[in-house]
Amino acid sequence: MRTAARRPPARLAMRRSVRDSLFTPDLTGHLVRLVDTDPDEVLEDFGGTADLGSVEVLVTSWGCPPLDHDVLDRAPNLRAVVHIAGSVKHHVTEACWERGIAVASAAAANAVPVAEFTLAAILLAHKRVWQIERLYREHRAFLPWSDHFPSVGNYRRTVGVAGASLVGRRLLELLRPFDFEVLLADPYLDAAEARSLGARLVDLDTLVAASDTVSLHAPSLPETHHMMDSARLGLLRDGATLINTARGELVDTDALTREVASGRIHAVLDVSDPEPLPAGSALYELPGALLTPHIAGSVGGELYRLTEHALAELARYAAGEPFAGPVHRAGLARSA
Repeated sequence: MRTAARRPPARLAMRRSVRDSLFTPDLTGHLVRLVDTDPDEVLEDFGGTADLGSVEVLVTSWGCPPLDHDVLDRAPNLRAVVHIAGSVKHHVTEACWERGIAVASAAAANAVPVAEFTLAAILLAHKRVWQIERLYREHRAFLPWSDHFPSVGNYRRTVGVAGASLVGRRLLELLRPFDFEVLLADPYLDAAEARSLGARLVDLDTLVAASDTVSLHAPSLPETHHMMDSARLGLLRDGATLINTARGELVDTDALTREVASGRIHAVLDVSDPEPLPAGSALYELPGALLTPHIAGSVGGELYRLTEHALAELARYAAGEPFAGPVHRAGLARSA
C-alpha cells in the first residue's frame, strides 16, 4: 500500500470490540501511516467530552452513533467518512449530505462472503444435502436417494436472483461456470444489462414461479417490505428453495413458516424478521428450514478484507484522489 503525501487527522468511531476484531497489528500500522490518529482511542459515542474539532476523517464501523447536526457542529473540519462495514444508513444522516461530506463504504468487500455463502447454499440446496443428511443420520445406511428426491442435483437447474445489488452482482459472477439458467429481477435494469451480467431479465413473479432456487438480494425499503408475501410464496414451484441473505423484512415470516411446515418448499435463512427469531418459532424445528445467525457477511478473518478495503480508500483520500467505492446520497434509496 502506498504511503500518502500527508496524514489527515482522523478518529475511529465504532464499538471498541469491533475495532479489536477489525485490526491486526499490521493493519494498525498501515492505519497510522496513512492518517494522524491514536488507534487506541475509539469513540463509542459523541458525548460532550469527545474532541472532534480537528478531525478531518472519521473511520467508522458497527456501533458508530449517528452523525447528526449537533455532532457535525462540533466537527467543523470533517470532510470524509470511511466506513469499515457495509451500510452507512445507521450513522450517515441528512446533515452529512447537506455538509457535502464524502462517504466511502466497504460494502463491495462485504458482498464477497455473502455471495460465496449464497452460492454454497444454492449448490447444497439442489443436492438436498440437509434433507439427505437427516435421513442418513436416521437410517445409518445408503438409500435410493434419487427415488426419495427425483429432482436432486445441480445440472440445468434454474436459479432466480432477485436484485442486482452488490451481492447480487457478485453472485451472478460466481454462477457463470455452472450449468444453470439464471433469471434476474430488478426494476432498475434493462434486458441488455441483465444479459451482460449473465442472466435473463424477467419480472419478479415470473422469476419466483420458474426457479428451483430463489435468492433475495434486495434492500429493505417500504416497497420491498414483505415482497415475499403469502401470494408470492405460493408461486414457488413444489420443492423450490428460498434463500434470504439480504434483509429479514423482505419475507413474511408467518407465511413462510406455513409453506415450509407444509413440506412444499424449503428455506435457507441467514436473516429473519424478527431477528433473531423467537425461541418458540417453528422454523427452528422444521426439517425444510436451514437457519444461520446472520453469518453470511464478513466474520472472523473475513473482517480484515473490509479493513484493507477501507485503508485503500484512506490512501486515496490522503493522496487527494476520489474514493473507489463512494456512497452517494441518491443511491441510498435503493441500497441496503
